[in-house]
Amino acid sequence: MSAWWAARSSGRWLRRKPMAVHTAAAVKRKPALPGLTGIRTFLAIGIMMFHFTPPLASFVRPVIDAGFTYISFFLLISGFVLAYNYAHRAETLRPMKFYGARLSRLYPVYLLSLVVSFEMLQAEWKVRSLQEFVQGAFITPLLMQGWSPSLATFWNTPAWTLSTEVMLYIAFPHIIRMKFWPRSAKKLLLLFGAFWLWELLLPTLYTVLNPDGLHNIDRYSSGYWLRALKYTPLPFLPIFLAGVTLGRLHAVVELNDRVKLAMTLVAGGAVLAAFYLLVPRLPYVMLHGGLLTPVFAVLVWGLTGTHVISRFLGWGPIGAFGRASLCLYLLHFNTYISLHNHHIPERLGVGAYDPWISYAFILCFSYAAFRLVEHPAQRYLLSRWVYREPNPPFVVNTPL
Repeated sequence: MSAWWAARSSGRWLRRKPMAVHTAAAVKRKPALPGLTGIRTFLAIGIMMFHFTPPLASFVRPVIDAGFTYISFFLLISGFVLAYNYAHRAETLRPMKFYGARLSRLYPVYLLSLVVSFEMLQAEWKVRSLQEFVQGAFITPLLMQGWSPSLATFWNTPAWTLSTEVMLYIAFPHIIRMKFWPRSAKKLLLLFGAFWLWELLLPTLYTVLNPDGLHNIDRYSSGYWLRALKYTPLPFLPIFLAGVTLGRLHAVVELNDRVKLAMTLVAGGAVLAAFYLLVPRLPYVMLHGGLLTPVFAVLVWGLTGTHVISRFLGWGPIGAFGRASLCLYLLHFNTYISLHNHHIPERLGVGAYDPWISYAFILCFSYAAFRLVEHPAQRYLLSRWVYREPNPPFVVNTPL
C-alpha cells in the first residue's frame, strides 16, 4: 500500500500516517478530543431520560427510546480513547499503574453512589431472598455484580456497566501489546468488521434459539439468558475491541477536518434515521447487541476533527458535563427515585416543572460530585498511592 494515498494539493483527502516512534515526544499527552467529550454529555442525559422518560413531542421520543443503544456507544468510545492515548506507547505501559489510575477515577464516585443509595439497599432487603441479598451486598462494592444476571442491577441499577469496564481495563494493557494488530488500514478495517460480527454472534444466537421462551422482546422483557446477554461483561468485549481497532485505524489513516465534518454529518444523520426508522422495527436484542456499531464508529472518527460540531460539543457547560458524565451516569438513577419517593419537587412547590426540575437537580448534583469528589479523590490517590509524586501524570478520562 502506498504511503501516500492522496494529498490536499491534488484535491484528494486521505493519506497514511507514519508509524509512531517511541521517543520522549511520542509519550507526551495527546491532543484532547472535545467532540468525544461533549457527545458523552448527550449520551448520559439520554440514558437518564431513557430511564425516566419525560413527556415529549412525538418527533423527539424516538431518540430517547433508543437510549438502550447508548451503552454500546460509550464502550466503543472507551476502547477508542484508550487506544488513541496508549497504542503508541504500549510497550512502556505499566499495567499496575494503569489499573491504579483507572480505579482512582472509578471507585470514589462509585462509592459515593452506593452511600447516597442506602434507601435502595433497604429496598433490596425487602424484595430479595436472604441469600441473594448477602451475595449482592458482598459483590456490589467489589464491582462484580455484573457477572451475575440476577444481581447485575443490585443496589445501583446502571452500575452493572462498571463490572464490564473493570474487565476491559484489566485486559487492555495486554490487548494493546498483542502482536496480532495489523499495520495497514485495509487489515484494520477487516479486523473491525470481524469484531462487529463477533459482537452480533450472541444476539443472533439468542434471537434464533430464544432460550427464555419470550415473545415480543423489548426493554421491559426479562429472562435469565436475556439478562446475561444484556448485563454480563463478556458480550461487550467485541465492541471494546472494535473501539481499540478504530483507535489504531485513526492512528494509521489521516483525514482532514473537512472530511471529518462530513463524516460527522453523514453518520449523525444515519444514527437519527436508524432511531426513527429502524429501532421500532428491528429486533431489540440485535440493536442492544451492537447492530449500529459501524455507524457509531464513523461518528466517533468524525468527532475527532476540529470543526464546528466538535467545537460546539467542547464548549463550556457541554464539555464540563461530558467530563462529569461518569458521575451523571452513576448518580442519576437512585437520585431520581429518592427525589420522588420523598416528594421533594412537590414539597418545594416546583412539582409543576417536574421532571425537568429533577433533571436539573441531578445535573447540578452530578457536576458537584465531579468537582468535589471524583476529581479531588483521583488527584489524591494518584499522587499518594499510584505514582507517589505531587504532580502525577495525566490520566485518560474515558467515558465510563
